[in-house]
Amino acid sequence: MSTSTEGSSVILAGGRADRDVHFEVAQFYYEEAELLDEGRYTDWLDLLDDDLDYWMPTRTNRLRRQQALSVAARGEAAFYDETKESLAWRIRRFDSGMAWAEDPPSRTRHLVTNIVAHHVNPAERPEFCADDLVVRAAFLVYRNRLEREENVFAGRRTDILRRRDGTLRVARRAILLDQNVLQAKNISTFF
Repeated sequence: MSTSTEGSSVILAGGRADRDVHFEVAQFYYEEAELLDEGRYTDWLDLLDDDLDYWMPTRTNRLRRQQALSVAARGEAAFYDETKESLAWRIRRFDSGMAWAEDPPSRTRHLVTNIVAHHVNPAERPEFCADDLVVRAAFLVYRNRLEREENVFAGRRTDILRRRDGTLRVARRAILLDQNVLQAKNISTFF
């Protein structure tokens, strides 16, 4: 493991983030959840880095010996395979009134928990630096639309958070739902 310094603290590449960084990450996720639940998608976009990779692969039921094949690989089927630009396009479409799946809009509640943050190890991920963070978190998203449509999405996210101008930004997000068959009529919720 290599080290670098950030202010007065020492960063161990690949090491677990200290409690101050962990607290900052948790507060970042709580703010993000609030923005999504309030439908403030344009403000949410500001939390995403310009080179964002936002990916939610599909998954299938497989026998135990085939578990490595249960999650779709890059280039295979995905619920989301987005950039910041394509997410901005989706949000503009919501705001235009032309997104019928979201008119009237859904009500959501994003719960984020089990947050574990480590500093990136640049030896393993040379496109990032030791100041960047790999963060895993569990989530539960409740969605209600119209009178009777209810959906619950559970899963985990693995993010790369990058500091830009002193603020955390999501550079990469891989979302893995626990369910493989979605009961929702559409998937127009951000995770």
